Amino acid sequence: MDLGSLKHAPGATRSNKRLGRGQASGTGGTAGRGHKGQRSRSGSKRRAWFEGGQMPLQRRLPKYGFYHHGKVYFQVVNVEDLNRIKDVSEITPEVLKSAGLVKYADRPIKLLGNGKLEAKVDIKVHAISKSAREQVEKLGGSVTLL
Repeated sequence: MDLGSLKHAPGATRSNKRLGRGQASGTGGTAGRGHKGQRSRSGSKRRAWFEGGQMPLQRRLPKYGFYHHGKVYFQVVNVEDLNRIKDVSEITPEVLKSAGLVKYADRPIKLLGNGKLEAKVDIKVHAISKSAREQVEKLGGSVTLL
């Protein structure tokens, strides 16, 4: 047996309906499209979102929100979260991602000063708050901005 000898099971396939081939065929005349109307005509097309002239959904719903294209959206990490990372000399975005503290290593990260830092860390982030920097440097760690 090989792929060339495979066939559908008996009764699994049907031949296509041949539309508009005379009244005796059962689908002659209107070819299953009913009488008159937009969809009965040849070449009729409607956009996927067209609702027959009714006010469309994208115009019925209110507009809201705004996306600022120039704004930098930071991923936030607090200093207390750094206590979860053990046995690492230098904390980088890749280390934070592997520890599950941020979702993306290639997007900007900001360190905030919430909580208490317990160990000395050398950290590389894109931004840091004043209180977080004080906590890291008080314990003898260093901060490098990327």
